[in-house]
Amino acid sequence: MTLPDTLAWLPIDPSFSAVSLILLGVILATSILADAVASRTRLPRISLLVMVGVGVAVIQQWGLDQPGARPLDGLAEPLIQVALVMVAFLLGGELTLERLRSTGPLILIVSLSVILAGVLSVGLGLLALGFPLVVTVSLAAISVATDPAAVSETIHESGDSRLRARLLLGIVAIDDAWGILAFGLAMALLGWWLSGDGGVALLHATWELGGALLLGTAIGLPAAWLTGRLRPGEPTQVEAIALILLLAGMSSWLGVSALLAAMVAGVLVANLSTHHTRSFNEIEQIEWSFLVFFFVLSGASVDLQQLDEALGLTLAYILLRLAGRYLGGLLGVRLARERQAELPSNIGLALTPQAGVAMGMALLAAERFPEHGPVLLATVVASTVFFEILGPLLVKRVLR
Repeated sequence: MTLPDTLAWLPIDPSFSAVSLILLGVILATSILADAVASRTRLPRISLLVMVGVGVAVIQQWGLDQPGARPLDGLAEPLIQVALVMVAFLLGGELTLERLRSTGPLILIVSLSVILAGVLSVGLGLLALGFPLVVTVSLAAISVATDPAAVSETIHESGDSRLRARLLLGIVAIDDAWGILAFGLAMALLGWWLSGDGGVALLHATWELGGALLLGTAIGLPAAWLTGRLRPGEPTQVEAIALILLLAGMSSWLGVSALLAAMVAGVLVANLSTHHTRSFNEIEQIEWSFLVFFFVLSGASVDLQQLDEALGLTLAYILLRLAGRYLGGLLGVRLARERQAELPSNIGLALTPQAGVAMGMALLAAERFPEHGPVLLATVVASTVFFEILGPLLVKRVLR
């Protein structure tokens, strides 16, 4: 009689829900270990969590020989979506009128400088190296996106409140809007150039941006009126969670940018509500648990089978994007003039992290141009893991 036969009487049920709950608990427990390691080393906990995710991908795809499998399949996407919506809503809360009056023009100058330099660096560089036009234009547009979660969490850990930290928070709050606009225009130009249907792609990009503005306004205005009318404590926490779930679900259903919609709602609540800090404080108390899932699952989404095919393109993209970010930040600081002395020349390097938005753009590009899909996806996923590991270290360096 074998050991499994002796245990057959036990009511063991390895169902998907049971395994998923166990994995969620393991991921959160791993974050505690990452906190302990981060406190004893100079590695940020974000980088450690992404490395844990990559380790999960190695075990699952190579060790267990399951190349197409993903952990928490079916649950990963909503968890990542909720985490990103939380981050975008909190970043939108940073854009108060008082703050925009003091740093608004500076945010615009530096962000546009970084975007312009980054697009030119990646686009012209890849074109000069002989990569296909579709790959070049797609990656140039994707390079605009920044992961607000990694940047904001690293700044939060540092406790820095100087101009450079406030400027970075303001830039990442609007960076994804620039990224979605650039990507939509890039797909429109490619569609027009290759098949003449650029108008459809442009309409899609317009709806993704305009619909997000409408959804953020439709949810943000009632939320701004309601916030402060409920007493502090549990009712306010329920209100905050409902707001995040509505933004995440409705944006996915309508096919609009969840990040932009959440940011708009955050801006409205922060500027129209007299007690706006209550909702933001309640979200901040639960935000980190969802960010843990986000960082680990981002690392675990790497398709290791495609990495060798896109190695050259990945290295070129990483180097060109880093160069574009640095040169764009340097240009932005030079254009800042009166605030130049308060900003480091390498501030653009703090905007290198990439995550969910870049992966989403890569998926859309792969669907539109399937012949280039595998290379695009492998390049963006591999570079995303690299930027998620290196990015927080660069943010800390810029803040120092």
